[in-house]
Amino acid sequence: MMERFEIRYVGGHVEVYDPSGAFCFSADTKSEAESELLDMAA
Repeated sequence: MMERFEIRYVGGHVEVYDPSGAFCFSADTKSEAESELLDMAA
């Protein structure tokens, strides 16, 4: 599932975008964002 999303580093945090480029959520770290994506897939 994570390969369908893009994680961008923005001003000290990360933002996650879906395949169409729409913003999904932000997180403090890449690992936090990846954990959120895994939770969404469960």
